[in-house]
Amino acid sequence: MTAPAATRRPHTPEETPMTTATSTANPTAPSRIARLRAAATAEARLLLRNRTAVFNSVLMPLLLVAAVPALGIGGGEVGVGPTMLTAAVVISLVYLTYYNLVTTYVARREDLVLQRMRTGELSDGEVLTATAVPTLLVTVGQLLLVTAGVVALGEWTAPVQPLLVVGAVLGGLVLMVLLAIASTGFTRTAESAQITTLPIVLVSSALSGLFFPLSVLPEGLANIARFLPVTPVVDLLHLGFSGTTWEGDPVGDVSVWTWAAFPAGLLVAWIVVAALLARRGFRWAPRR
Repeated sequence: MTAPAATRRPHTPEETPMTTATSTANPTAPSRIARLRAAATAEARLLLRNRTAVFNSVLMPLLLVAAVPALGIGGGEVGVGPTMLTAAVVISLVYLTYYNLVTTYVARREDLVLQRMRTGELSDGEVLTATAVPTLLVTVGQLLLVTAGVVALGEWTAPVQPLLVVGAVLGGLVLMVLLAIASTGFTRTAESAQITTLPIVLVSSALSGLFFPLSVLPEGLANIARFLPVTPVVDLLHLGFSGTTWEGDPVGDVSVWTWAAFPAGLLVAWIVVAALLARRGFRWAPRR
């Protein structure tokens, strides 16, 4: 990381604009990818040093996914494999990506790490991205590990519409990162994240349709649950993996895209809302 801006040598009057432009375009300066890789590697080292974070990031999601068959969730016409994979995606997104990033961003902010990173060559977006990269890689690794386990157990079935599954995962990752950034605006310490993240971690995931069909809820509550941020991800995963709606009804190969229009649009809308909240609510300096 380069020296803070305040310590850099100012340009002298003898330095012409051409000289300044030449130094700015120095071909030996690290590229954006190189800067992101270096910052992400440093963040990964910080993550590995925190045993609690490693447990929450690696073991906790796997334990929760393993509990899905034991609790009798899913199965039946849908099958154990698609049910476990759907649970793996949602649990990893909520408990790993979202919660872990909230605590990470807040901890780095309170330790003034984010401010120091901003004084270098990284842009604000690059600082936030580099901080999220290790968690995103762990999330993808978790999903690959669970997929390999489902194959090894003989429970693998090919997704009905793989594109919907990929779209749900990628859209969910983007949404959880943005929600994590937005949540830091009202999270003073890493410890208080246990409280401030409850609306997403507990309420939104519980009413997402992952653990039970939303049709068993009272009509008013079911309608509210359908518009929560995690619900469209679950809907798209159900449609992509097994071709079933949020009510558990099977649909044809053509109808699945018609049914996917609403949750896909809702997921995009939540991404836009989360981006606006993140832009307005994120703080780089500790809240005193």
